[in-house]
Amino acid sequence: MTILGRTAKVRLYPSEIQAIQLSDESREYQRLSNIVSEWVFNHDFPMNYLKINHALYKKLRQESPLNSQMIQSVFRTVVARYKTVLEQMRQHPFRYQDVDKKWVQTPIDLTWLFKPIHFSKPQADLVRQSNYSFVNGMTEISLTTLGKRTKMSFNSKGFGQYFQSGWKFGTAKLVHSQGKWYLHIGITKEVADFEPTSQSKIVGIDRGLRFLATVHDHLGKTRFFDGKKALRKRKKFLETRRQLQSKGTKSAKKKLQQLAQRENRWMTDLNHRLAKTLVSIYGSWALFVLEDLTNVTFNTDDLPKALRSSHRSWAFFQLELFLTYKAVTVQSKVLKVSPAFTSQRCPQCGLIEKNNRHHETHEYHCCRCQYRSNDDRLGAMNIKLLGEEWLCGVKHPQIKKITATG
Repeated sequence: MTILGRTAKVRLYPSEIQAIQLSDESREYQRLSNIVSEWVFNHDFPMNYLKINHALYKKLRQESPLNSQMIQSVFRTVVARYKTVLEQMRQHPFRYQDVDKKWVQTPIDLTWLFKPIHFSKPQADLVRQSNYSFVNGMTEISLTTLGKRTKMSFNSKGFGQYFQSGWKFGTAKLVHSQGKWYLHIGITKEVADFEPTSQSKIVGIDRGLRFLATVHDHLGKTRFFDGKKALRKRKKFLETRRQLQSKGTKSAKKKLQQLAQRENRWMTDLNHRLAKTLVSIYGSWALFVLEDLTNVTFNTDDLPKALRSSHRSWAFFQLELFLTYKAVTVQSKVLKVSPAFTSQRCPQCGLIEKNNRHHETHEYHCCRCQYRSNDDRLGAMNIKLLGEEWLCGVKHPQIKKITATG
């Protein structure tokens, strides 16, 4: 079984008095989080919240109006944030050139921080039943405040499905954004694992910029998801960004932040819709095979000049993430394989020759067997081939180079 996780976002509708209560609570939670963060920074970063609890609980309980459960949540929130930062540091080691001008990587950890992690926005983590619960037939939600609990209405549209489908509700985060109050609730559900069989549907997916995804499936059918419209929209975002940057005013900087948020929302929505489409087409027991694009760059010769320097910001990992969790919900799976030679191998005779791929015409033409194909389609075909090898028991399938004379 696999544990599937999601975040259910609930819009709250507090009265004016309730909004003040929520604001006071989230600011107090923020204040204690920064106190605990400073203690963690000054005491060699203990990652066990029980140790922090032993050192700070009595003091904070006496000084703060937050209840016992909320103070415990503060400890967990701070530890979780430090663990996240630690993982980010491990993924991005420090790089420098030595005396021989060679690049060297040095692992870094929390000791490289020069100041405590700062919680800049008011927030509060609420435990179900202890700090929040649904009451009155799911028409209201009861929340802990600095005083007594309070009840308020919330947007329940589409929310009832999570109570009827075996989802378990966990800790919720109280969020205030643009004058509105939300509750982001972590929910989990157990789903059956993907079981590879001879009937599994193998779907090779080649990601790119000209085509967001090129798909070659178990039936030999190829689908192209055009990226030209997305490229045009990104170009407009870039032009607007340059105009605002040239002004340099305070209002222009504010609009730049709003523009970045709008572009991120658009990109997220596009990746969501693409992942949803792929899962709806192939359904259950599908093996979606993707290239592992870590540290991989793309040829940008066929892109507009304005976008050549910014193509790396496209959210390939985000599409992979969305497709992974959407596939799990229908007992399908995402498999990542090595990208080596997937765009150079002839699927008919097996020859690997870089010059067979012609970027200017987006065509692959094999010099040995004269096989011709769209280059993106060919990549998806080779990726699907690696998926077939994985189903046959090859743990780490990879295309091995065969030269014209080999």
